[in-house]
Amino acid sequence: MPEADGPPPVARREARAMGSPLRLQVAGETPASTVDAVWAAVLDEFEAVEDVLSRFRATSEIHLLRTVGGHATEPSRRLVAALTAADRARRVTEGRFDPRVLHDLERLGSRPIELPSAVETGPTASARPDPAAPILRRAGRRGLVEVPSPVDFGGIGKGLALRWAARRAAAGLGDRPFLLEAGGDIVGHGAPASHGWRVGIEDPRPAAASGARAAGAAEASPALASEAGPVVVAELPLAGGAVATSSIRLAHWRAPNGRLVHHLIDPRTGEPGGEGLLAVTVAGPDPAWAEVWSKGLFLEGRARIAGLARARGLAAWWVTVDGEVEMTPAARLRTIWVGDEA
Repeated sequence: MPEADGPPPVARREARAMGSPLRLQVAGETPASTVDAVWAAVLDEFEAVEDVLSRFRATSEIHLLRTVGGHATEPSRRLVAALTAADRARRVTEGRFDPRVLHDLERLGSRPIELPSAVETGPTASARPDPAAPILRRAGRRGLVEVPSPVDFGGIGKGLALRWAARRAAAGLGDRPFLLEAGGDIVGHGAPASHGWRVGIEDPRPAAASGARAAGAAEASPALASEAGPVVVAELPLAGGAVATSSIRLAHWRAPNGRLVHHLIDPRTGEPGGEGLLAVTVAGPDPAWAEVWSKGLFLEGRARIAGLARARGLAAWWVTVDGEVEMTPAARLRTIWVGDEA
């Protein structure tokens, strides 16, 4: 039996999903059968979301929707929910977030799936969507869905998968504290009584990224500081809500013309954004919205990120290209400085 003041037992399960490490941590004495059942539900949810939203699967619903001209007579509930969430994020962020950047990603060389020539040369193949136009059109609550411009769900897709998987995990675990992490994005439910969860924000610079975690990965455990891994520039406690990071440490490549580009496309320009920044982390109540704002803030670049983040009251941390770590007042209140006592 552990000592009363020692760390609580933590059950862990790990796999890969959406191209990233996926991990569940459950604190407290929990039967292995319960953890296994919850883990199966988490894996099932991530698989279902990938099967609907992934642009890396030729059989995904969103890819097949594109091949038939963007019209779906019987769309799945996950697809409609994701499109609706993305459209709301477009409005709330005033166009800073807009998933209709797939043509730009492909133009820059990110093309995981070859398309039929009729799709590639269709009438919307090069036209930039009207930023004021909705992402989807619907004929009633259950009728036809039309998506005029192809979308890349990217980060918001992972955020939605975390949101939905966390709900299923909470249903199976009740009041037991748990953390669910997907490639550095984390959603938490409660915290161990004697040792709270602590989330570390990694230094995204190549020289500091010694671990194998995804970009901006937040290694969360009751004893983070004692674990070997990437360099951590800040820590924060997490008893609920979510943390998400947008970073260019891993997802960058050479475009066809030879220039170095990355996956965080500014929908207002069609080009990679975020001048002067390497990574942005946002903490908030929901993983999908944390993802939306981490990208939206990143695209503002170093010169404008602070003003927008403060105006929105966001808890946000960012790392600049020269290694400086900056944050909003809301983030400063939540930060545990590395080396300080928890």
